[in-house]
Amino acid sequence: MRHLLFVLLLATGAAAAQQPPLPAVTLGAGMHLIRAEVADRDASRAMGLMHRTALAPNGGMLFVFEDSAVHCMWMKNTPLPLSVAFIDASGAIVNIADMQPHTEVSHCAAQPARFALEMAQGWFARRGIRAGTRLRGLEKLKSR
Repeated sequence: MRHLLFVLLLATGAAAAQQPPLPAVTLGAGMHLIRAEVADRDASRAMGLMHRTALAPNGGMLFVFEDSAVHCMWMKNTPLPLSVAFIDASGAIVNIADMQPHTEVSHCAAQPARFALEMAQGWFARRGIRAGTRLRGLEKLKSR
C-alpha cells in the first residue's frame, strides 16, 4: 500500500512540475531584445509556460507552429498573467491578447499566424509594441 501511495505522489508531483528550460532564441522588437524559449514540438507547445512562477524581465516563450493558421492559446495550469502576440509568417504581429492565470478561455489569432510569443502581461503595451510591428530573428526558425 505504501508503494502505491509513493507512486501516486510521484505521479502527482511529476504532473505539476514545470518543464526544464527549452532552447532559446534572441528576437528583436524595435529597440527591445527578447530571449524566448522555443516550443516547436507538440509536447513543448502543449506544456508551454504551465506551472512557471516567474519569467526573466525580457524572457518569454515562442510557439512555432508547423503551418500558418488561426491558432489559439489558453492558460490552463499557468499561474503567471501573460500577453500573447500572434505573429504571421512574415514576422508581423497580427494581434496581442492579455490572458489571465489558470483560465481555459481561448485567445486566438485574428488571422493566420505561424508563431505566438508569450511574455509577461503588459510587456508589449509598456514598450509600444502593437499589431503591425515586425519581429527580427524569426527567419532562423522558419525551416523547423
